[in-house]
Order: sequence, then C-alpha cells, then structure tokens
Amino acid sequence: MKRTIVIATRRSRLALWQAEHVKARLEALHPGLAVELAPMSTRGDELQDATLAKAGGKGLFVKELEQALAAGRADLAVHSMKDVPVELPDGFVLAAITEREDPRDAFVSSHYESVAALPPGAVVGTSSLRRQAQIAERHPRLEIRPLRGNLDTRLAKLDRGDYAAIVLAAAGLKRLGLADRVRALLSVEESLPAAGQAALGIECLAARSDVLELLAPLADAQSTACVLAERAVNRSLGGNCAIPLGAYAELGSSGLHLRGLVASPDGRRIARAEGEGSASDPETLGVRVAELLRERGATEILSALAT
Repeated sequence: MKRTIVIATRRSRLALWQAEHVKARLEALHPGLAVELAPMSTRGDELQDATLAKAGGKGLFVKELEQALAAGRADLAVHSMKDVPVELPDGFVLAAITEREDPRDAFVSSHYESVAALPPGAVVGTSSLRRQAQIAERHPRLEIRPLRGNLDTRLAKLDRGDYAAIVLAAAGLKRLGLADRVRALLSVEESLPAAGQAALGIECLAARSDVLELLAPLADAQSTACVLAERAVNRSLGGNCAIPLGAYAELGSSGLHLRGLVASPDGRRIARAEGEGSASDPETLGVRVAELLRERGATEILSALAT
C-alpha cells in the first residue's frame, strides 16, 4: 500500500525548489513513499512594503506552515534556516538540517563589478539589517534602501533601475540556476552571514515519530553542528529581525570555529567575537561567543536598539 506524506511550503519559486528538493530525496530514500506539496502564502510573503523588523520578524514566514502541521493538513514543512525563529512553538521540532549550500552573500548589479566599484551615493538594496550594517561600515558613502519581495521580484527591481546593486544570499541564486547574476561573492569577513544561512530545516510535530524516522537520513551532521552554534548566538542575544546580527561557524580539524557580530543599523558600532569549540556541543560554543560579544559592546548596541 503506497504511503503519502505532505510538505507544507511557501509559494515562492525558491521555496518550491526547496520543497521539491526534499521531496525528491525522500522518494529516493524511501521507495513506495509518495510526497505531495501543499503550497501556501504566509504573512511574510504578503507584506511586501514593510521591513521584516517592523512587520514582526522572520516568524512571519513559518507561522502558516506550522498551523498546517498542527491541523494535520501537512506532515512536515521545509524552511530556509535563516527564516526560522530561534524558539519553536511547543510541540514542534526541527527534524533535520540538511547539507548547506554556499553561505555567502552575493553582490548583484547590471553595471558594477563589486561594492567597492559603486560611486558615492549609489543606491544598494537589501532586505537585511545585518547586510546593511556591514556595508555601511565599509562603504559609508553609499545609500542603502530596503528591498522586499521574493527573489524574482528583487531582481526585477534591480533590472528596472530602482537600485544600482542589490545584495542577496548566494544560495538562493545558485539553487534557481541564477548563479550568472552574481557579480561578486562577499567574503565572510566582508559580510558575516546570518545564522543558518544557506541551510534548509525540516520541521514537524514532535509527536510524529513516523515522520522523524523518515527524515533522519536527510540530516547533515556538519551543517547541523554549525547551524546550532550560530542559532545559539542568536538565541543568547535575543536575536530577531530588529537586530543586525551575524553568526557563522565552520568545522575544521580542531573542531568548530564560530564568528559572531552585533551592529547598529548604520554600521557605526559593531561588536565582533569568535571562538573554538567541540562539534559535539555546538550550543555551548554559541553561548560563549555571545558572552564575548556582550563584553565587546553588544549589550550597549542592543540597549540602544531597544529604545
């Protein structure tokens, strides 16, 4: 008897690619399993004119999907990990974090080769306060404006001349076959990624042991350790869309190396810290790096943002 499970997903082209990717892997791993998609619109998709920080944060992209899981209309949901709040609602669990794509930010422009090549006053679009702060720190003469919408919408705004350049996650462009739009990849020193950037997370109800068993083979141990360390920084500092916060971990021969930063939106104040730790206990490393950030000025930056 053929079994069917349903994936809740946003309707954007990138979200559908991500869900299709998970569908294909599940069907390959579990012969006889049929996987269907349940595309839906989220509040985050509908609010095109407000910044995420003002609209209520990245949880706007997952709430409707979680409601579908709770109501039994779907069995699992696929998210970009950078969109997943650091605290999940009671009864929900991240069943798997898949192998990460390129975590760097990408510079996209029709006329310029890099951020440094932009003339003074050039308009740069980004949806992220984290990117905004880091660009403003290095290039204070640029004008940075909010950029909302799905990936295709953002590229269309660039192409019609609303911006001289835009900065996007490289992973989304690569997944949709748009790598040729990338004029330059920003190093993690130039633009520290968001916690979880380029990794996919699969969420389900904690009580669904059957779904957890199906998803277990999709988990990538290295990516999971890195993302958990990054999210621990975010969680420890109360991270949300109103805080320009970056966290990025890499696994080397000696264990995890984690970098973090907290900034003011104008880039005039930035606290940076890094640390080493065990891949078997990534969250402890994340908490330690968050404490270092506080010691180096993050507390004052966060207090100013809260007023």
